[in-house]
Amino acid sequence: MCEKFTVCENSMEMLVQSHLKLPKILDEDSCLQSGFNKEKCLTKISSGLFAFQPYLEYIHVQETFISEKQKIETIWYGTKHLANTVRQMMENPDAVPIPDQTSQKTLLEKLKANKNWREKIATHFILRDFTSFMEKTVRALRYIRKTRSSSA
Repeated sequence: MCEKFTVCENSMEMLVQSHLKLPKILDEDSCLQSGFNKEKCLTKISSGLFAFQPYLEYIHVQETFISEKQKIETIWYGTKHLANTVRQMMENPDAVPIPDQTSQKTLLEKLKANKNWREKIATHFILRDFTSFMEKTVRALRYIRKTRSSSA
């Protein structure tokens, strides 16, 4: 992989990827059909969506996607709305950790410090991981809807 894609363990791309700490839905988050736990899964989804907010805002303010600014802004607002909606689906919505404004602002400033190609690499990782997170979110929400309609 190092030779073909020039993504080596000591490369800047790997440093950017590991520095981002993007939310991921893992097996232990109980969002898979086997071992599904609605409350735990919804907590992970909602907190992950809130955690993605500064990353999506970073993409929005970058000049990389000038022609796509409106779409990115729509994704940012839609993600925030979805995070709140999922939070309201929970029995205990207060269990969702919401990042405070100060830490989000600090993260956004760190991201803005990326320059040139590191900015493009960071944007790539953010969009890739956001896509993966949303795919798993959709699967979990469909499963909840399916189990709710079959039990009604």
